[in-house]
Amino acid sequence: MKPRSNIVFISASYAPSLLNFRRELIVSFIDNGYKVHAAAPKVDDDIKVKLDALGVVVHEVYMQRTGLNPLIDIMYCWSLVRILRDIRPSIFLAYTIKPVIYGSFAAFIAKIPTRFALITGLGFAFTSKVTGLKRLIVSISRKLYKAALSRSTHVLFQNPDDRQLFTELGLVNIKKCGLINGSGVDLQHYQAAPLPSNSVFLFIGRLLADKGIREFASAARIVKESNPQARFLVAGWIDTNPTAIDQTELEEWINSGTIEFLGKLSDVRPAIRECSVYVLPSYREGTPRTVLEAMAMGRPVITTDAPGCRETVIDGRNGYLVPVKAVDELAEAMTRFIDNPALRATMGQESRLIVNDKYDVHKVNRSIMQQLGIETDVKPVSSYSPQRHRGHREKI
Repeated sequence: MKPRSNIVFISASYAPSLLNFRRELIVSFIDNGYKVHAAAPKVDDDIKVKLDALGVVVHEVYMQRTGLNPLIDIMYCWSLVRILRDIRPSIFLAYTIKPVIYGSFAAFIAKIPTRFALITGLGFAFTSKVTGLKRLIVSISRKLYKAALSRSTHVLFQNPDDRQLFTELGLVNIKKCGLINGSGVDLQHYQAAPLPSNSVFLFIGRLLADKGIREFASAARIVKESNPQARFLVAGWIDTNPTAIDQTELEEWINSGTIEFLGKLSDVRPAIRECSVYVLPSYREGTPRTVLEAMAMGRPVITTDAPGCRETVIDGRNGYLVPVKAVDELAEAMTRFIDNPALRATMGQESRLIVNDKYDVHKVNRSIMQQLGIETDVKPVSSYSPQRHRGHREKI
């Protein structure tokens, strides 16, 4: 058996996320003398070239991100075991549900000494009331989480509510839990931009019920009755998630003039520049990256008083918090920005200050590395390069 090496292995369920959400973390590992390997399904040539350029060794694995076939999941787990036994990393880091569950099992079987699970969001198993077969699936998912996290050495959460829920449900021991401020956002890439003079509200994300897209459309319809000049932009796509809306519903909103649909964007910055207020009426998040990007660009935010979302907004300071599924309150918050346009500038400036203080990606990554036991003196600016930022997006 070959000796343990100074290797970090990162397991993801969506290959572009390695660039979009973990690029600067990868660079930090490399700056601190680590070799980085990463595994994900469906690694296209463009993603592979960019990861190769960073110095990442890429392993493509077969995985169904939203599938429920246990045999395929077991095959995915075993493929990770074989890779991990071959390269023998010293640190294993997984994020999103299947890499966390099956990756944690694989890393344990392969006897990787440091096994980190990063909980970036809880999904429909924790946000939706389900019955019948879905209830069984939720029950199995939670049991798998518990078994997998018992085999992790550390578990990182992006907000205190998720950590509390997992510990109260008995899914993880509080002693192995850590807390970080989301994935962070690069403030040099997402720079403050002038506000438009008109009232433009923007939603970015997968078109899922749990993201609050229906509440956004319903509130838009209410607001446009008295403010027909207001615009409501939606950037995103219909996903295979169980809570996804259907194409007919989307087309109804578009054809009625309720929303303007931008589709799936490779770079969200032009859309954020075009908006005056960012809106995410989600039911629950880890820490919503799109909110942080909008805040970094100087936009006030309307979001829900829900786990993950409430961490980003100080109500009345850089935006407003509304109850989950509360369409009337959401419409009222939107109307405040129409009736008092000066709020956009003052709250937008506060957003930039908050994200600079709490969510700077370099601060977040230093926190992750410290919890991994890696002390770093690398200055935040050292890992920034314009060539590393080309606006690709991951699952939101």
